[in-house]
Amino acid sequence: MGRAIAHIQTVSGNDKILDMRVTLVSIPVRDQEKALEFYTEKLGFITKVNQLLEDGNRWITLVSQEDQEGIEILLEPAPIHFEPTKVYQDALQEANLPYAQFDVEDVQSEYDRLKQLNVKFSLVPTIYGKEKVAIFDDTCGNNIQLVEKL
Repeated sequence: MGRAIAHIQTVSGNDKILDMRVTLVSIPVRDQEKALEFYTEKLGFITKVNQLLEDGNRWITLVSQEDQEGIEILLEPAPIHFEPTKVYQDALQEANLPYAQFDVEDVQSEYDRLKQLNVKFSLVPTIYGKEKVAIFDDTCGNNIQLVEKL
């Protein structure tokens, strides 16, 4: 699980250690049902929570098959209700910049697998320094980058 340890100095001058963990990251999606289908059926994530909320939206979190107790991805319907989120998504799409990054063992293999599932890529596997990357469209307003450490 993502973890950051910070040392801070209190007012009294004593050191205190803060142990923070990343437990959930939010990805804004324009259609929760479409996103749930894409992220589970094409990318292979597992649904951890799928709960109906009072406003008609759902609290949907996903986890990696390999780390089911790890960091959760929240499929956040913010672009539907909060225009600045949609504007930000549109700007990232137009600039071909990723909203999120997923690490994989082999970018070329994932690229080939996802192409067979009709996933659209805006960047084919490309080496940048000590990484190989590819960028695809998640069909819900985001570019997602796959990264392989070389």
